[in-house]
Formats: sequence, C-alpha cells, structure tokens
Amino acid sequence: MKAFVFPGQGAQFVGMGKDLYENSPLAKELFEKANDILGYRITDIMFNGTDEDLRQTKVTQPAVFLHSVISALCMGDDFKPEMTAGHSLGEFSALVAAGVLSFEDGLKLVYARAMAMQKACEAQPSTMAAVLGLTDDKVEEICDDVTRKGEVVVAANYNCPGQIVISGTVEGINKACELMKEAGAKRALPLNVSGAFHSPLMKPAQMELEAAIQATKFNAPKCPVYQNVDALPHTTAEEIKANLVAQLTASVRWTQSVTNMITDGATEFIECGPGAVLQGLIKKIDKTANAHGIA
Repeated sequence: MKAFVFPGQGAQFVGMGKDLYENSPLAKELFEKANDILGYRITDIMFNGTDEDLRQTKVTQPAVFLHSVISALCMGDDFKPEMTAGHSLGEFSALVAAGVLSFEDGLKLVYARAMAMQKACEAQPSTMAAVLGLTDDKVEEICDDVTRKGEVVVAANYNCPGQIVISGTVEGINKACELMKEAGAKRALPLNVSGAFHSPLMKPAQMELEAAIQATKFNAPKCPVYQNVDALPHTTAEEIKANLVAQLTASVRWTQSVTNMITDGATEFIECGPGAVLQGLIKKIDKTANAHGIA
C-alpha cells in the first residue's frame, strides 16, 4: 500500500517550488491562486526571499503547505494515496491529499493557524529543544520533573527512537536540557524556533484555530488519515476535526504513526514537499522501510 507523507515547519528553503511554478501550468495556477487568497505574493518570498523572511511562522507554514500539496497534485495519475499522514503542519497537507479539505480551505486554515501561533509565541516567550539518545520514558520523566517545579515542559515531537523534541517555557527548557545531559543524552539543544509548539502554551492559538476549523467544510476522507494526536487511522470528518484542534497542544506521535501504518500494510512511503526529513525518520523507525521522495 502507498502511504503519502507530508513534512512540517523546518523543511523550508529559499527557491522551494520555483521549478514547479516554471514547468507546470497546474502548479503556476495553484501558486497564483494562493497569492490571491493570502493577499500577498508568497511566491516571491519562496522563490527569491531571504532565509529570515521564509522563517517567519506566518510565511513558513503556508509555504511548506503549498510546496507539499502542489508537488502531490502535479503527480497526476501517480498520485493515488491509500493512506496519508503529515508531521505537525503536514497534517493539513495530508488532509487535502485525502480529499478532506479543498486546496483553498486547507490554505486558509494553515494561514489562520500560523497567525494564531505567531500571536501566542509573542504573548509568552517560549522555545523547543531537540533531545538525542534517551528513551521516551526518560525524556517524559524529566519533563514531568521540571513541570512539577513550576515550569512548563512536555515531549512535543516523537520523531524516531532516540530523537524527541521537547517544548515549553525558556527557563523550563534550559533546565530540562541540563537534566537530559546529566541523564546521558548525546545532545540536548535548544532550537531556533519562535515558540513552544505542541505544548499547553499554544492554548490561546488552539481556541482561535478551533473557530476557523468549525467554520470550514470537512469531507469524509478517500483513504485513512493517520493523525498526530493518537497515531491512529481516521475516516470520519468529525473525528478528524476534533483531532486537528487537539493537535496544537498535543504531542506529534510520528514514530507511532509510522509503526502503525506499516502494521496496517504500508509498503511504500512517498514524501511530498521540501526536503527529505521524513524519509530519514521513517528509515530510523524501520530500517527495512521503502521511503523516498517524488521521483
């Protein structure tokens, strides 16, 4: 079975999508439609902007979404997903791929999410850190320990065995990184991000996004969508909506999602979007997995 997977924030690079725009009439049409919907020429930033411009959450999220979805749609008859999943932001791309959201509605929701998250980040300084070389249980134990002492720190992204991203207050993350290193982590490094994504600190953004999600038409998916919050396949619009709202403050269970997709019959993972991060993670989760980008 073919599983199509979609990356999240962090996969962006200047020049992304330019070849698609120049070589595919369909891609050009969709990119121009996106410029109209957003009210500014995001293509100018994607194709010719600076890294700094592209790193702004309100630009990054729609840019990665657009590259991912348009890459998939330009595959033509080769685009026949039998299951889909996306990492964090990538879940919106996966929902368009599965026919749950239209291209237009997916983009509007991604932009609403980006703006809400940016606002939440500005309201309270917070950050994330990558932890390498510890078990999930040990990372969770240290996060709980720091949180009990008055800070907010949670396991935000279960990327692959031995690689977890934690999220929380600046003070809490700094303390957790010290404790992770003491516990034997190979690395525990704060990331260059604007806030604590997938943590309780995103609650204000979650409330804003929920209103936008409830006002948007969701269709039943054409194939199962494995969602971040529980790593399980979902096939009803109402379940998908609820999980999408919960995703903003919950952990991204990518390791568990990939494992469940393989158990359920995935034989080929095709990553649509910028970079090759998910292919690398999938191969670390299962060394025998067939994972590649669009040919």
